[in-house]
Amino acid sequence: MIRLLAIDIDGTLLDSRGRLPDTHRDALVEVSAQGIDVALVTGRSFHFTRPLIDLLPIPLTLIVNNGAVVKRGTGETELRRLLSRDAARHVLSETQRFADSVAIVFDRPDERQIVFERMDWSHPNRRGYYEKNKAYIAAAPSPLADALTEDPIQVMFNGSVEPMRALAAALRALPAADRFTVAVTEYEPRDFSLVDVNGAGCSKGSTLARWTASRGLTADHVMAVGDNLNDVEMLDFAGTAVVMGNATDALKGRGYHLTGTNDEGGLATAIKRHTRASSPW
Repeated sequence: MIRLLAIDIDGTLLDSRGRLPDTHRDALVEVSAQGIDVALVTGRSFHFTRPLIDLLPIPLTLIVNNGAVVKRGTGETELRRLLSRDAARHVLSETQRFADSVAIVFDRPDERQIVFERMDWSHPNRRGYYEKNKAYIAAAPSPLADALTEDPIQVMFNGSVEPMRALAAALRALPAADRFTVAVTEYEPRDFSLVDVNGAGCSKGSTLARWTASRGLTADHVMAVGDNLNDVEMLDFAGTAVVMGNATDALKGRGYHLTGTNDEGGLATAIKRHTRASSPW
């Protein structure tokens, strides 16, 4: 029986224009009323996820930054899995040719949550993110590593798909790769990719597993829905794993359940199909 619903945001909960479809909202309200817990599991930071809370009038758990932080919808922190500042310094020292594509993300209450040195926020693939998050973005003195006065949530890179694929492979091949985890999110039609470097063992899936256990549940009680590469660990953990019709081909080839696209109400269709199938009534 499904008792916890874990949902990715971009490309899953939201449609291709970044809006919350009424069908998706209504499906979540319905399952919440049935007693199923809902967790939004995303690569977004908490402040970037927070606007959705007002659009979803239900209790929510927010697993953000690819598993680094778990918060209640009211903002209280439940779990944190930070990246050590020494590991972050090592990552920065080994990736200096990407200095114009990197920022450090912190769990802070002020405008210094995302700190960068040389990022060009006017780039078409970054401009929208900057406009929505500029209240939390601050320039850092050179070099960026000097901003590591505390353990960060993650080191965040972004750029075109092929360079980011090469970066992810290079990071995973480093002798010190056991000190961190690399998560990749790709948007091939836009030629844009995100590479997040989190603490060792930290992923959407590992944190969802910890959160599930803390609720006295098992993987069989979990349904997860996603669309991108950073969802793999979450989908592999869940007893019921569903990918959107707009998901990357790599996910579609892994044998998960398939639903419609995010513009076709695919999330709502999957929720109705699988939660009703698991219901004891």
